[in-house]
Amino acid sequence: MPLIEPSSYRPPARLWNGHLQTIVPSLFRRVTVNYLRERLETPDDDFLDLDWAFALVGSRQLAVAPVPTANRPLPTKDCPLVILSHGLEGDSSRPYVAGMVRHLTQHGFDCLAWNFRSCSGEMNRQLRFYHSGATDDLNYVVQFAIGKGYKNISLIGYSLGGNLTLKYIGERGHALPGEVKKAVAFSVPLDLAASSVMIDRGFSRVYLRRFLRHLQAKVVGKEKLFPEKISSKDYRRVRTFADFDDRYTAPLHGFRNAQDYYQQNSSIRFLRGIAIPTLIINAKNDPLLAPECYPENLARELPNVYMEFPEQGGHCGFPSSDPVNGVYWSEQRALAFLTS
Repeated sequence: MPLIEPSSYRPPARLWNGHLQTIVPSLFRRVTVNYLRERLETPDDDFLDLDWAFALVGSRQLAVAPVPTANRPLPTKDCPLVILSHGLEGDSSRPYVAGMVRHLTQHGFDCLAWNFRSCSGEMNRQLRFYHSGATDDLNYVVQFAIGKGYKNISLIGYSLGGNLTLKYIGERGHALPGEVKKAVAFSVPLDLAASSVMIDRGFSRVYLRRFLRHLQAKVVGKEKLFPEKISSKDYRRVRTFADFDDRYTAPLHGFRNAQDYYQQNSSIRFLRGIAIPTLIINAKNDPLLAPECYPENLARELPNVYMEFPEQGGHCGFPSSDPVNGVYWSEQRALAFLTS
């Protein structure tokens, strides 16, 4: 599909650069969603916590039964469903997820915002965490939703969750479940290796340090469960994503090292296999994305993938210059694509 240009996105005048467009929505936006949580047990004796929100009619929520167990699926749903995948060290409550859920439920969509292993507020049981290419978990969530009766499913992913979403639909190609109709991905590190270097430069190191502090807490929590298999000792030597992925992500998930992990899981390798209409939106001023994450020439070759690279937007930001009821441009853009 052709590259979508120019993009319609325009930021608020007071948020004039990528850092402000990233930080202000993350720290100061408040969105409340009344989720119903359901715990999904996985085949490897672990769990995923799923947060449901259902389509609204006017100001009232549609009447639904309490969220059932995995053994008692919901009846077939007339509403389309959107499954949302958050970013690194995020969860279903992050403003970019909650804002999208609120907007979509107001326009007739059910939403399932799933929390990656260890991200729901409770440490998962197994030694493994989550990572950019763990499509087995996303597939399990998709199959679970199909078992509930949903026949029209779309996927939305952000950052790490965007990479996960694109890899999932690309690696399955025409074998993707027929119920999955469309996908949207925002702020995607299409090239993981290049982006891991980008975040180690200039002011972007502020984000890197924040992520590494959060990940350290996860390592310490996991160490309590598996003291013989994982150690937080000398964590101060972990100063980059490559350091963390070499020491933890790669060995815990079966990769030789960080570079092997990046090479096997970068979603740019899987874009040619995508067989459903898919929209990728990466802001050119995103402080976390490398130049390799804007493959304009590739965008013009792919039959099912639309790419839109706004000049502004930041990372998982895209605040609107003229918001309607607090709706962000990314939410309006996703809805327009899903309903087109």
